[in-house]
Amino acid sequence: MTDTAIDLLATSGVHGLTHRAVENAAGLPQGTASNYFRSREALLVAAAQRIVELHHADMDQADMDQADQHQQSTAARTASVPADIIGHVVDLLTESLFEAATTLRNRYLAIFELQLEAVRRPALASALAGLRDASTLLTADYHTQRGLPIPAEKIPILITLYGGALFVLISTPPQHISEDAVRSIADAIVRGALSGA
Repeated sequence: MTDTAIDLLATSGVHGLTHRAVENAAGLPQGTASNYFRSREALLVAAAQRIVELHHADMDQADMDQADQHQQSTAARTASVPADIIGHVVDLLTESLFEAATTLRNRYLAIFELQLEAVRRPALASALAGLRDASTLLTADYHTQRGLPIPAEKIPILITLYGGALFVLISTPPQHISEDAVRSIADAIVRGALSGA
């Protein structure tokens, strides 16, 4: 049901997410959603918790994929020049932004819908806080494991710029999103965030 709720958030917005809409979209009997989620807020919080769960799973998978692709020695990583590091981070952000704006578009549309609604709903804000906090910790851990000498204080800046870029990308018609355009955005994010680092 929560995956259906995420899709409804992406297609119909927060106001289109109701118990009845979830039941209709999932082909469930009337009353099923309200048995699991007593209020509309409970349904919103459950959708947010599911998004956090999916996000953690994706980050874990990305970490494993990157570990497989980058079996370099620690010495080789630390010997990289800053230009190589910037290029590597640009590649990572390009791949992540492009996938988020295309393949995972519905999930991120749902996240932005929920974030706006969370301004008025403390329980929802609490559920989404895990997404922000986990992103910061997992990103810092990823950089440490890969030997990327990015100062810890720059990571929240990278994440903030990433979020702003993602908002623009997912609110752009998908046919207008190209990997080259996303790479230009990722390059600007990395160079802007890491200037002086």
